[in-house]
Amino acid sequence: MSTAATVAKMSLGKWVACVVTGVVIVSTLVVYTGYQDILGIETAEVDPDGWGDRPAQADGLHNILLLGTDERAGDDAAYNELNGVRPDVLVVVSIDVDKGGVTMVNLPRDTMVEIPACDPGEGGAGWAGGVDQLNHAMTYGGMDCQGNTVETVTGIHLDHMVMVDFAGFEHIVDSIGGVQMCVPEPIDDPKAHLRLDAGEQRLDGEQALGLARSRDSAEGGSDLGRIQNQQRMMGAILREVTSGDILSSPSSLVGFLDSVTDSLVTDDRLTVDKMTELAVAMREVDLGRMNMVTAPVEDYPANTNKVQLLQPNAQDLFSSVATGELTEAAAGKDDSADSEDELEPSDVSLVLLNNTGVDGLGAQVEPLLIEQGFTVIDTTNPELRVPQNTTVYHGPGRGEHAEVLASAVQGGAEIVEEPSLGDDLELVMSGGWEGVTGAGDGSGGSGDTIEDLGGTSAAEDEVDCG
Repeated sequence: MSTAATVAKMSLGKWVACVVTGVVIVSTLVVYTGYQDILGIETAEVDPDGWGDRPAQADGLHNILLLGTDERAGDDAAYNELNGVRPDVLVVVSIDVDKGGVTMVNLPRDTMVEIPACDPGEGGAGWAGGVDQLNHAMTYGGMDCQGNTVETVTGIHLDHMVMVDFAGFEHIVDSIGGVQMCVPEPIDDPKAHLRLDAGEQRLDGEQALGLARSRDSAEGGSDLGRIQNQQRMMGAILREVTSGDILSSPSSLVGFLDSVTDSLVTDDRLTVDKMTELAVAMREVDLGRMNMVTAPVEDYPANTNKVQLLQPNAQDLFSSVATGELTEAAAGKDDSADSEDELEPSDVSLVLLNNTGVDGLGAQVEPLLIEQGFTVIDTTNPELRVPQNTTVYHGPGRGEHAEVLASAVQGGAEIVEEPSLGDDLELVMSGGWEGVTGAGDGSGGSGDTIEDLGGTSAAEDEVDCG
């Protein structure tokens, strides 16, 4: 596998873009345009049958573990000898081959997990089992040990594994003629070797890498802001690749494929037939159905420089991916005009009434409803209507609005038409009140959509350049 003489540290967003573009999109292009001969992809032996008891495989799902590694060369080659090759990026890509949706779950590399016992492999001495950093599994037993660990930790059945090194990001961007990006404000970041004017512009590979690396130019100068830039970069690359220009130019297609596959290693079971299966599924996926989310984590108590999975949120996410629920929801998105007519929480205004006997509950619940988009015009105690169970009252013709509001109540709510009411609904919190769905901290359940989980899609850039 090729390496770069000097490799800048690349982060999650950049290598999700590289790997997802390189494997999922490119495999589609390769299979349907006859360019298999230029690939020359290296393979590694992986034996899932030796992983022991494995999670069930959901019908219609195809799950790939994507690994981005920082293999060092030249003067830094000794680092590999001492530490082994560890993936800096770990992403589970779940493809719904029946319905045409994709969910990418990013697993932070420094997450402390229980690594199962692994046999020696790829230079590793093996592992007896125990707690260690997630990406250290690779050094103990190669791709086999890393795949076994991710599958054990997440409970997501893995079909294949793909590994990419960090040599090709700039080459990928240059091979597609750059990427169109909005730069909201001028950037001058010497650390990232980046100077850009504000406005909509096309970035070459070096500029794109600088923007993805830059902390100073990110919102608030934070890692969170930098991740947002990286996710925007990913969307820009995917939009460029799927725009049609690459397919219409054989030379551009060959250059793009070559830039990606130079650094690619797959498991030895990822055959052309399997790539064809993926390609058939991916032809039905638009960018609005290609979503990315990061597994929720918290500080690791024994070492705050590390993290651990935040439970039960992380397991809820993994379970929804393993069973196909989250990916199916992404696949089921309807971008037609009819979907624009569906009622949203922002269409609902209400008076919030507290009949629970818990002082101050209305003040606690009001911001949770506002966060979901509802308009709360008043918070008070009930006088005219004092139901035994939590109830949504609505006026004539507002039944659908009431259903939207009731669906935001943990455990649901009764719905009653009240002819004296106008456009505003009444939500009376009463017996059996459990909270608001998606509110967290005990007030409700965990979110079950990409948006609830803080994820994004590759469909469009949300930054307004004016």
